[in-house]
Order: sequence, then C-alpha cells, then structure tokens
Amino acid sequence: MFPDVYALYHSFQSTGVKEANVLIKCLLLYDYDLVVIGGGSGGLACSKEAAGLGLKVAVLDYVEPSVRGTKWGLGGTCVNVGCIPKKLMHQAALLGTAVKHARKYGWQISGPVYHDWATMAEAVQNHVKSLNWGHRVQLQDKKVTYLNMKGSLVDEHTVKGLTKAGKETVLTAKNIVIATGGRPKYPTNIPGAMEHGLTNVALECAGFLTGVGLDTTVMVRSIALRGFDQQMAGLVTDYMEAYGTKFAWKCVPKRLDKLSSGALRVTWTDTQTGNEHEDTYDSVLWAVGRAPETKAVGLDKLGVQLNKETGKIVVGADESTSVPNIYAFGDIGEGRPELTPTAIKAGKLLARRLAGQSTELMNYDSVPTTVFTPLEYGCVGLSEHEAEKRYGKDNIEVYHAFYKPLEFTVAGHDANQCYIKVVCERDGDQRILGLHFTGPNAGEVTQGFAMGFQCGATYSHLLQTVGIHPTCAEEVVKVNITKRSGLDATVTGC
Repeated sequence: MFPDVYALYHSFQSTGVKEANVLIKCLLLYDYDLVVIGGGSGGLACSKEAAGLGLKVAVLDYVEPSVRGTKWGLGGTCVNVGCIPKKLMHQAALLGTAVKHARKYGWQISGPVYHDWATMAEAVQNHVKSLNWGHRVQLQDKKVTYLNMKGSLVDEHTVKGLTKAGKETVLTAKNIVIATGGRPKYPTNIPGAMEHGLTNVALECAGFLTGVGLDTTVMVRSIALRGFDQQMAGLVTDYMEAYGTKFAWKCVPKRLDKLSSGALRVTWTDTQTGNEHEDTYDSVLWAVGRAPETKAVGLDKLGVQLNKETGKIVVGADESTSVPNIYAFGDIGEGRPELTPTAIKAGKLLARRLAGQSTELMNYDSVPTTVFTPLEYGCVGLSEHEAEKRYGKDNIEVYHAFYKPLEFTVAGHDANQCYIKVVCERDGDQRILGLHFTGPNAGEVTQGFAMGFQCGATYSHLLQTVGIHPTCAEEVVKVNITKRSGLDATVTGC
C-alpha cells in the first residue's frame, strides 16, 4: 500500500537527509517492529518471544573470527565456546574419576584407561552444530528473519547490516535491541600473548584438562574466583591442587615466546619474592576477563551512554539506554550478571514489555550460579563478606557444615572440601541472605534452593524442610552449627 513511502525513506537515508526520520515517525512505517543485534542466548530468546507475541522481528548475527581464526555458528558464546562445550568436557573429566572409583565398587576393568581428546572433541562439536541448526529452525518456525550480518546503528530506528562480502542492507524498526555480549580479552601489555595464546575460562578449563590427564598449571595474579565468596574459592582451589592441578600463586606473566621446537616459553615474576621464572608449555590459555562487544555497533554515533571504565552500556531497570527506542541487555549491560539464564529471562521480559503484554521487570537479585570445577561450587545470594559489609558482622549468623557425600565413602575419595554455608540475618525470622555449596552436582542442588530466595526463605523454613535421604542436598536443611559458636561443624553419622 505504501511502497512509494518506503522508497522515499530509503532514498533519504542514502543521502543522509534527516527528514527521513520525520517522515517515518509521522507515518509509523517500519520494516520491523523489532530488530535485535546479536544472536546469542539472550538475543535469540528476545526475538523468538517477541515474534510469538505477534511482532515482526529480525535478528542480525555475525561472528568475527578470533585472533586465531576461530569462528562458529548461531547461538553465541554459551552454545559454541562457553557453557555447553565446557560442561560436556567437565563431564568427560568426571567420568574419568568415576572409572577410577568403579574398581572400588567391584567393576573389573582390565588394562590401562586413557582419554582420547579427538573423540571427545568431535562428539562435543557435533552436538554444538546440532544446536546451531536447532536455533535456525526455531527462528524459521517463529517467523523471525535471520540475517547473517554484522549489525550497526544508523539512528534510533535504523540498523545497517553488513555481510561478509561487504554487501549492505538497511533495516528500520520501531525498537532496536543490542545483545552482542562480549569476547575474551588478551593482555595487551605482554609480548607474544595474542600471537601465541588461546583464551578460555580459568579454573573450569584447568579442572577438566587435569581430569582428562593433561599436566595443567594455573597462574593466579591475585585471587581465584574474584567476586565469589573467598572461603568457598579457597576450598575449590584446595581440592583442585589435591586433584593434580598446579597453581602459581601471586605471579604475573611478563612475556610469551614460541621456541623452534614449537613449545611456548612463559616468563613470569613472583610478586611475593620479586624473582623471575620461566618454563615451557604446549599451550597457553589467557583467562583475564571479557570485553563487551560495543565498539563496532555504532553507539558513539547516537551518543548511547557507556561506562567509561568497562565499556558496557549504561541501562535502566527496563533495559533502556540513554537513547529512546534502543535497548540493551545481557553481558553488554553495565552491572548485569554475565550469565546465560539471566540474559534469556531478561530478553523474554523485554520482548513482553515491547509487545505491550507485560510491565514486569527483570529481578537481578539472588541469581544462582555454579562454577563447574572438579569439585563444583554453587551459590545464590550474598557472600559472607558482602553480607558483613551490608549488614554488619554482628547482625548476621552463618550456619555451616563439612559433610561427606555417600558416593565418596566406598571409593575413599577425599571430601575435606565438601562444605555448606548458609548466611542469614541474625535477628527476627533469620532471612537467608546467601547459600553456598561445594560438592557433587552443585548446580542441581543450588537451583532447587534458589527458588526459596524468591519467596523470602528463612532459616526456620530451612529447618522445616524434610530432606531426601541419602543425598548431599539434605545436608543443607540440616545445618545447625554456627561459625560464631566455634564448634566442630563436621557432620557425623547419616
């Protein structure tokens, strides 16, 4: 009905005439109701939810190859190079431990047991590819237009898409969502870091590499698991050291050189002694944080406000940016948890608000998470240190217990770091402020208790809950020793 209007608008855009926006606003004509830049977990969830509510949606996604030339399909970091492959390789390591335990349980295993990396890698990559394809099918089923293009902002209603071949496409939309996430950082001040190093997550990666039989060392510049409860972090690394992972504490790398043999020589300084050391390794992985993918999106053209220190987009409670009609969420949002489930939920809620179906905002408090190290660590709520800062040490009560998983007993497996900590308000109903758990299946345990935080769970609620026997999770509802008492918190009997 209005082909001439669209043609006029695009001709204005090509010449940069600002009246194009006036025209489009007056007639309320857009190519799409919503354009999403970024095809990771959050962007896909937002686009599919919006389409399901009747909006016309397009999603642009393009993976810029890494420094080493690595690229991947639709689905973002989590699916391709994050949570999914990591958890599968973690499972491979757990199975190796299980094989060792199996002999104690009567399984007769003849001959040496070894791990074949190529077999695992192929299986993991095949699963990831199936997820890539699944995402494309879901977008098609939801009638979401998928464009394998690099998206950037032209104005508050216009996005430019650029293909690998350099072909440009201009799309207009009532609203635009940025969900481009982040990419791993390389240390820019260390010679050879980018040329010869890889990137990954530190303790989780070190854990499964050790678990499949590889000699692995973690160099820690300051502390492990920054942002997590440090008592729990200490238990995780203590277990890993006993498990076989080596740690170089308080050490700072200075340079990385590739030798004629192909080995990599790392030179570092021990900050405690000031001494310089070097050693050779087959591979070096940098795990020094992630940087938001904001530079190539065109935010500066529109004046979208960024945090100058982090480079992330400053967002409101409704995921709005400083520019009307442009929203951002997920890892790219300032102060947001860098977690897939929060991005998915935030994306769905945003879609519902943009479709006029809801006013519900994302609740970023008490988001549970798990670190998939050899001894898993799950937590929800505040760390003990953070609770002390907010409420005062005298105003919190910490219940704790060292326990031994039943599965570890027959196998003679070390359980010294299996620990539970419940941080509560000291007075009144003793509302639970934080829950921390190290042990088998920590993610499954923590997920269940996380719902209680949304309902205002108290220590009394915990004690009123009947445990499932015999499980590790039941030890959470049995905690009764306080740190303040100084009593031995070791669980005895069953």
